[in-house]
Amino acid sequence: MFGVVLILIIYGVLMIRSATIGAVDTDLISRVPRQIQYAIIGVVLLFIVSAIDYRLICALQPYIYGFLVFLLGLVAVLGQVGAAGAQRWLTVGLPVQPSELAKVLLVVILAQHLQKQYLKLNRLQTVFLSLGYVGVPAGFIFLQPSLGITILIMFTWAVMIYAAGLRVKHILIFLVLVMVGAPILWANMKDYQRSRIFTFLGCDDEVIDKELADACYNINQAQISIGSGGALGKGYASGTQSRLRFLRVRHTDFIFSVIAEELGFVGSALVFVLIGVLLWRIMRVAALARDPAGALICYGIAAIIFFQTVVSTGMNLSILPVTGLTLPFISSGGSSLLTLLVGIGLVQSVIMRSERVG
Repeated sequence: MFGVVLILIIYGVLMIRSATIGAVDTDLISRVPRQIQYAIIGVVLLFIVSAIDYRLICALQPYIYGFLVFLLGLVAVLGQVGAAGAQRWLTVGLPVQPSELAKVLLVVILAQHLQKQYLKLNRLQTVFLSLGYVGVPAGFIFLQPSLGITILIMFTWAVMIYAAGLRVKHILIFLVLVMVGAPILWANMKDYQRSRIFTFLGCDDEVIDKELADACYNINQAQISIGSGGALGKGYASGTQSRLRFLRVRHTDFIFSVIAEELGFVGSALVFVLIGVLLWRIMRVAALARDPAGALICYGIAAIIFFQTVVSTGMNLSILPVTGLTLPFISSGGSSLLTLLVGIGLVQSVIMRSERVG
């Protein structure tokens, strides 16, 4: 598992380098050294977290939850505003995005909560209480705004509570709630978030709105990049869409398009193979876990990696709306990389303390 993670990180650094070669923007120039820096810190955190008994971490659930809510509240007051107008970052030596940290911390919080309530999951109030645990942090994150991470958190909650033993009747109730809540969600979305939905529904017709036209441009260029790669690609650092700057945000949202253009179908398939192997190893740890909390931690981390992979590649292929979620371990993004490595550290902690090991 650790070996696959290292390969994915190296793969990502190489592709970020390719996507930013020749850049004059200081932010783009610093992307590769910054990604390496975050990777080193993340690997150190992975070993530290894996050395700590995950049951001890779970026992700190109330304090972790309080810290998380405080941190997200601090972002709302003192957070830095990015270029797109989103207030998501805090600077603590390095810029970090607490909403990324929330993904992993909520996995620990939910795992411990669901273990305590394991025999009461037949009660609807128990299910709603677990939803309330994630609802407050998810609400803060939605207001930043970060719709992609909000949906990811809700997906992770759904996977974990289903794995814990959610009843079919409760699933039907939540499907009704989703249908009722969808119009409310739509009414509170930002204009650029709605434009991403519109571009997903179709960019073939004439687009008048400038913001919508820009979003459609990104999707069209991504499709051109992927389609022009063929089986083996144009060669590393030789993609015309990337080198000639037709493909925007190529180091983050659309890095899969860079991979497809330069390394072709083979290079793209390798991404899925590596992440597939990683997910398989995590699920194996879930099967070997000595208690429900350990298994649920594994399910939660696997859900995060799976969802981000599907959504990130899906938006490049224009089969899902653009959300801004990173391709795990590959896209440029220090906070995302750090939190994913912490998540892998939690999984390592579970397997190291499994009764069946050794």
